[in-house]
Amino acid sequence: MRALLTSLAVATVLLLSGPIASAQQNIVETVATGCESELKTYCNGVTPGEGRILSCLYAYGDKLSGQCEFALYDAAAQLERFVAALSYVANECGDDIDKFCANVEMGEGRILACLESNNTKIQGRCTQALKDVGLK
Repeated sequence: MRALLTSLAVATVLLLSGPIASAQQNIVETVATGCESELKTYCNGVTPGEGRILSCLYAYGDKLSGQCEFALYDAAAQLERFVAALSYVANECGDDIDKFCANVEMGEGRILACLESNNTKIQGRCTQALKDVGLK
């Protein structure tokens, strides 16, 4: 359980912008719904952000309900799928990102927008990867 909470806290840093924000919101909602009681009981005074809520849940890991533990495992599975999809796109689109988007600042969906603006020039494998993960 502790390793799961730590992994969630660290990996959440990846979820900061553009279409990625939607994935973050789903993961947050999963935990917020499944751990509602624990959040009210143990973490009510904790200021959200920078992993503080997950740290609070981690501190009370031995007192979490089965529902909350399931929500955390479900969120971890969602995160794992998201990271796999992100890795797939990065692998398939890496050359195109280097070629067409090297000067584009990361974050807020700018790399995806760059790829979309160059959609007639990018490789078929990148286009397919974007379609496969629902980004196109």
